[in-house]
Amino acid sequence: MDSVVTGTLAGTGSFRCDGCGFVVTLTAEDAVPDCPRCGGRQFQRASLFGAAGEGRFARDTTPARPADERARWLERARALAAAPGEYLAFEEGGEIRLVPLTREWTRIGRSLAADIRFDDPTVSRRHALLVRQADGVRILDDRSLNGVFVNGERVDWRVVHDGDEILVGRYRIAFLEVAETPSPLEAAAERAT
Repeated sequence: MDSVVTGTLAGTGSFRCDGCGFVVTLTAEDAVPDCPRCGGRQFQRASLFGAAGEGRFARDTTPARPADERARWLERARALAAAPGEYLAFEEGGEIRLVPLTREWTRIGRSLAADIRFDDPTVSRRHALLVRQADGVRILDDRSLNGVFVNGERVDWRVVHDGDEILVGRYRIAFLEVAETPSPLEAAAERAT
């Protein structure tokens, strides 16, 4: 697929920057702008019907956090948990948002019916489902266009574990299992034995 260059009339739709993956949505006869994130001048349609390698993005190209920075971010997210349990953590508006998983099904998508809603063209209306069962938590791709990735690998479904990174559109979501922390007295008694 050929890239669209700034100034070209591209038509209606979502376009992804070739340089950084940022998505812009254009209507009617809008001219393609410079990328607001990186200043890039080439875009491709954001539709991902083709396979990777055909000039289309297979997943978000936003660089992942370095391992040490990601570990600190995960610890900050865990500290926000009010109680032990399973959570999804992601950044929104520069702040960490923590969502407890309390029901059997949690829907992620762009739809107003989604439990976790991302109003972004890289997210399908029905993008993913998290299913909590006795043997673990699974993420399922709910027929999304851009796919669901766990730790960088595209999946149809996968059991997720503490600290796994889930990519939905351009959003990086961490799955967290927060254990009950013993009180200082309990911890001291445990160390004494």
